[in-house]
Amino acid sequence: MKHARVLFEGKVQDGTERDGQLLLADGRLVDPADATWLPPFAPTARPRTILALGLNYADHAKELEFKAPEEPLVFVKGQSSLIGHCQRTVRPSGVKFMHYECELVIVIGRTARNVRRDDAYDFIGGYTVANDYAIRDYLENWYRPNLRVKNRDTCTPIGPWLVDAKDVPDPMRLPLRTKVNGRITQSGNTRDMIFDAPFLIEYFSRFMTLEPGDLILTGTPDGVVDCQPGDEVITEIDGVGSLVNHIAD
Repeated sequence: MKHARVLFEGKVQDGTERDGQLLLADGRLVDPADATWLPPFAPTARPRTILALGLNYADHAKELEFKAPEEPLVFVKGQSSLIGHCQRTVRPSGVKFMHYECELVIVIGRTARNVRRDDAYDFIGGYTVANDYAIRDYLENWYRPNLRVKNRDTCTPIGPWLVDAKDVPDPMRLPLRTKVNGRITQSGNTRDMIFDAPFLIEYFSRFMTLEPGDLILTGTPDGVVDCQPGDEVITEIDGVGSLVNHIAD
């Protein structure tokens, strides 16, 4: 099932997808375009921790002229950076290079501590799509991206749907792509991750507890380009969702 969280007629509501429409918790079936989309997480399962992978696709590492890492390169993100589907991301004044990153997001489903790789999928509640914008002007080191690169307000659109894990039978074989103003600028597949979902669950849970609702943004393939005010950026992953975002000045 695909779950959503929206603002409709002044009220925050949970919803699900039905035949291309949005079925609200109160039973009404509405046009998705009539709702304001929020990050698809219930208050009881809001992410306590947001982990994000850098250079987790070998082609992206090569694109940036780095060798593939031997262990995960990870940084922590704040909740204030998250916005919903069809919302606006602000490009700071004077920035020369700001690019999207289409990423599969793992949503933790139950408390995970010292999880074995073979059991990792049992701890995943679902998946969604993120667009993890990076502002390269502020980048000092890809291994330690600072707050202004990856944690600005509005710079992590996420959604539109949270898809139950059981409805994504092979998350490590999903085509993904990005379109800027209707033109495909990025294309890849989750099978090309250096560190896959089971590895990441095992790796993180060895030294930290993951709680329901926590997020792992799993990185992006090559093909990132600069985005300008007025651009429409669509990051999509087959079977998970198509996330629309607009760049504002």
